[in-house]
Amino acid sequence: MPNGVIIIDKPQEWTSMDICAKLRGIFHEKRIGHGGTLDPMATGVLPVFVGRATRAVEFATEGKKEYIAGLKLGVMTNTQDTTGQVLEQRPVQVDRETLKAALEPFRGDILQIPPMYSAIKRDGKKLYELARAGKEVERPPRPVTIYELEVLEEAPAGFPQEEDAWYLRVRCSKGTYVRTLCHDIGQALGCGGCMSALRRTEAAGYTLDQAVTLEELQAATDPASLLIPVDGCFGEYPAVTIGAEVLKKAKNGSPFSCAVADGTWRVYGPDGEFLLLGRCAGGVMVTIKSFFEV
Repeated sequence: MPNGVIIIDKPQEWTSMDICAKLRGIFHEKRIGHGGTLDPMATGVLPVFVGRATRAVEFATEGKKEYIAGLKLGVMTNTQDTTGQVLEQRPVQVDRETLKAALEPFRGDILQIPPMYSAIKRDGKKLYELARAGKEVERPPRPVTIYELEVLEEAPAGFPQEEDAWYLRVRCSKGTYVRTLCHDIGQALGCGGCMSALRRTEAAGYTLDQAVTLEELQAATDPASLLIPVDGCFGEYPAVTIGAEVLKKAKNGSPFSCAVADGTWRVYGPDGEFLLLGRCAGGVMVTIKSFFEV
């Protein structure tokens, strides 16, 4: 059975769930999940977890993410991106230095009001369903963190080139809406703005360098050979190899003795198999999530 992670360079117009459905057919495996939704207009890094590796999805969605975004000033839409209906247009008199100065308040811990066109639920209904029905409801601001935010000199290779667009590199926390960030930057400049394009360059510790296209995956003689071991998702944690004497306890999900420092660990068996992610306290390891074959 295939087990592991594959990093897909998601094409435009595909939803994240479209990708998962496609991969279920390619790998002949029902257990498939993704590590962080990308809107249909966005491209780039979409980690997809296959087989037993799906147990890591909940951890993958928590990590930092990095994007390249196109910022179109002077245009405001109902979706906060260029796929939406234009609500207002204003003249723009913004140079690079003015834009760079405007970014400063958006770095660090900030509050964002989620867009109406989002999957957040309100009274059992998704906001975008209400928006499509012509309704707008109050949305409480949500805390997010912008770790890095900069204006690029030019669009990266392969990124949509647009006249009068600026290009931003954004490194941010889970839950950040980059199109809302573009909208808010436009508001701060007084001319309004929206997102014109979006490409995710990193998610869950995986980058574009590791990504394959759907075409490359479909052309592969052995698609499973492109899977990355799931323990790479936890590379930030130290590793420990346990002996045969505690292996049975570890596989039974029981706490076991482990002479390592307190904290979170990647735990491997005597044969090198990645067994589990565990938390050690006082020389006793407790399983957070197991990944060994059963």
